[in-house]
Order: sequence, then structure tokens, then C-alpha cells
Amino acid sequence: MAWVGFHKSALTWTSPAGEPSYFSTWPTLHRGSCQRCRTQLTSVADGSDMIMVTIFSLARGAELLPVGHSYRDEAMPWMTITLAPDPQRHT
Repeated sequence: MAWVGFHKSALTWTSPAGEPSYFSTWPTLHRGSCQRCRTQLTSVADGSDMIMVTIFSLARGAELLPVGHSYRDEAMPWMTITLAPDPQRHT
């Protein structure tokens, strides 16, 4: 699953279903799902000011370029992973 991270204060929900409803998947991790169809949309850790959102749940998610990839060392040998430059490291 592809995720994108935002500061919680920078994210505005525009879905007619409203904000996600949350459930705990780990003592300090909570997943948010659509109130209508229950599709998983978000992941939020306790104490974090960031919210991770499934990239394809965003209206313009296809325009985002990946800057990180979890578990890339465990990827299949035939899998090619190309990352964009990290915009936070360029000033």
C-alpha cells in the first residue's frame, strides 16, 4: 500500500462521508476508515503530529512522487524502486 504523510493541521477532509472513523490496530497506532464503505484511509501514531494517508484515496494522489520506500532491502530482486528527491532535504 502506498502512503503519504501530512502534518495533521495541513489536511482537510472534503469527502461527503466526513472524517474517518478510527480503530486501534496496535496499542499506539490507529487506523482510520471511511464511514460509508470502511475503506482504510489513514494511519496515526499516538503523540505524532503526522497522519499517513493512503495515496490513492487522495483526489490528486497520482501526481505525488515517492521519496521513501519501507522494507526496500527485503524487496524481490526483480522489483525496481525509483524514488524522487526528498523535498524536505532540498532548501
